[in-house]
Amino acid sequence: MTRPLIAIPARFSATTSALRYDAEVNARALIEAVWRAGSEPVSIHPSDPAHTDVAARLARFDGVLLPGGGDIAPYRYGAIDTHDSVYDVNNLQDAFDIEVARRALESGIPLLAICRGLQVVNVALGGSLHQDMGGPDRAHRHLLHRVTIVPGTQTAQAVGAEKAEASCYHHQQVDRLGNGLSVAATADDDTIEALELPSARGWFTAVQWHPEDTAHSDPAAQNLFDTLVRHARSG
Repeated sequence: MTRPLIAIPARFSATTSALRYDAEVNARALIEAVWRAGSEPVSIHPSDPAHTDVAARLARFDGVLLPGGGDIAPYRYGAIDTHDSVYDVNNLQDAFDIEVARRALESGIPLLAICRGLQVVNVALGGSLHQDMGGPDRAHRHLLHRVTIVPGTQTAQAVGAEKAEASCYHHQQVDRLGNGLSVAATADDDTIEALELPSARGWFTAVQWHPEDTAHSDPAAQNLFDTLVRHARSG
């Protein structure tokens, strides 16, 4: 059976070994989770939306995954100042990811957004972020913790449970919700851990945690990738 194609925007990296130039990469754990789900993961080059038809680029794919990465430039959600903890901002990456989010949601192509990806969707729909959660003691970095998922949501259906062990690595969180978004999961400290768009034309969920971290051993985490690919195949 032909594997459906899942588009994954690449991340810029200046530190990849064995290459003579800066690289465009995606995490191996993420790629392997998508592959295990039965699809062909395809890293796509972040291009300037002002000079590229992103919708046309996505049209050849069966699904989209917006992965984690560095922080979004605060000015993109109306912030005047930039917190000292903001890191790895790249304006081309931001512009491309935001356009991918908008075009995927408009077209109805199945979309899974992870960590930065959730934040990208929120900003793309007019929402904002807390630039920092209050310092290292309050950030969700190197943290495995319980999240509570709203019953009946697409996230709950995809995970297969209303509680999940979430592997997190983020120091920012959702502040103001983007237009039409609803909360699908929270942590015990009330951090928003998943978002959905009830009006979306196609399957969509966004999680603040990194399911790829544990997908090799946790069926609930792998289920998110399996569900994306199932919808990509049926679409």
